[in-house]
Amino acid sequence: MKDVVDRMFWIAKDDEIKAGLTTDYYFLNVERAMDLEGINPRVVAEIYTRHLPYDDGWGIVSGIYEALKLLDGIPVDVWAMPEGEAFLVSKDDVAYEPVMRVEGRYRDFARYETAILGFLCSLSGITTKAARMRLKAGNGKLLLSFGTRRAHPALAPAIERCAYIGGFDGFSNVLGAQLLGRKGSGTMPHSFILLFDDPRDAWLAFDRHIEGDVPRIALVDTYYDEKAESLMALQALGDRLYGVRLDTPSSRRGDWRKIVEEVRWELNRRGGERVRIIISGGIDEGDIERMNDVVDGYGIGTSVSDAPSIDFNMKIVEVEKEGRLVPKTKRGDISGRKEVYRSFSDGADIVAPAGFTPPEGYLPLLSKAIENGRLLIQPEGIDEIRKRVASRISWIKEKSPRVRLVL
Repeated sequence: MKDVVDRMFWIAKDDEIKAGLTTDYYFLNVERAMDLEGINPRVVAEIYTRHLPYDDGWGIVSGIYEALKLLDGIPVDVWAMPEGEAFLVSKDDVAYEPVMRVEGRYRDFARYETAILGFLCSLSGITTKAARMRLKAGNGKLLLSFGTRRAHPALAPAIERCAYIGGFDGFSNVLGAQLLGRKGSGTMPHSFILLFDDPRDAWLAFDRHIEGDVPRIALVDTYYDEKAESLMALQALGDRLYGVRLDTPSSRRGDWRKIVEEVRWELNRRGGERVRIIISGGIDEGDIERMNDVVDGYGIGTSVSDAPSIDFNMKIVEVEKEGRLVPKTKRGDISGRKEVYRSFSDGADIVAPAGFTPPEGYLPLLSKAIENGRLLIQPEGIDEIRKRVASRISWIKEKSPRVRLVL
């Protein structure tokens, strides 16, 4: 295979994304045809999804600020939900919630559709999955992101950011932690323990040399069964043992819940009541539902880092005609710009045509973020976004919110 000549890896550079070079070819065809035809009407386009990879009708939008930075300097107006906002999808009617709306001359922004959707689809998928894990686990359980090894390394910082704002407590990727300004998490892999003939020697070597503020979490399924190695770790580390991690492959688990119950029982009988049990290895939502009352935390990898994408689309809903914008869209969609209003107390969203006056207590979810190419908002702090997501998770759990269309 011929090597690339201007970069080490097959990844797009920032300036190439900003220049619209990661677009689809048909947008270049559109640009050429529009130029030769001498047309460039003003349009309104909305970004939304009607389908989620889950049955309960909610997601968390992420990638908003990346999309806004991409459009910064392009002569368009943009309205958007804030990063980390919950959006709803209706199963019962044609209602959909735009997470972003773009107004401008189509030639000016058409080629950016591919990258905008890439930001929103991929990152919203990861954040949504992380938030779903937090909802299942509740607030008292430890969630650690271990999944960047299952994704392209260029995406590692974005994955860890999405996991963190989605409700995870820690993440293992070094660069992700550096960019977030947070301390990373992680103790030891099986490969380290295999360098010793006795797992106790590995745990004690770790304890001797690693900083004291790193929790002593012993990996306890390398040579012997989980129960035996958990007791060995307690014997070796005593009060310094923060927790044990069970990373048993599915081919050797048997009844995993019973294994965890055995470990908990035996630790408790020997003064290890405070030792936390953390499980990892292929954890998904169903595992949390089955195990949440007997474990203290989870190391979660592929199910978050390779989470199902959110299938956002960008569709034109208004086109300029004789100097004014008129409703227009393809069949199967509903035309005209739309607003989204939410009542947190009622647990309800309204999707309505522009100009609609919402009932008392309903707040708009879309706000203007770019005006004629000028970015109006500043990036929010990571903890502010994380707090918003936590609030929305609680709201979803309490209210089971719904969305309806105002006809």
